Amino acid sequence: MELTRQQVLHVARLANLSLTEEEVEHFAGELSRILDYVETLNRLPLPPPGLHVSEAAKPPTPLREDVSRHSLPVESALSNAPDRSGGFFRVPRILEEGR
Repeated sequence: MELTRQQVLHVARLANLSLTEEEVEHFAGELSRILDYVETLNRLPLPPPGLHVSEAAKPPTPLREDVSRHSLPVESALSNAPDRSGGFFRVPRILEEGR
């Protein structure tokens, strides 16, 4: 779909843009290519709205074995903390009192 100069100027006016003559020519081509692509997308076959893939058709979600292991020691976890209080990170308050 080839856009005319008038159509490009109309779109520019709607977007509150002022374009030079070179920009009008440039954007006429750019917008035309975008509209051609959208037209191509609109021709693709799509499933009807509301159609859902059944649970049986979905591939199973891969799960790993749940294995218990030791966690990081507190001192190691807090070693790079800029501010700490005991065994905890200390962060600035972001909520006002009473909220």
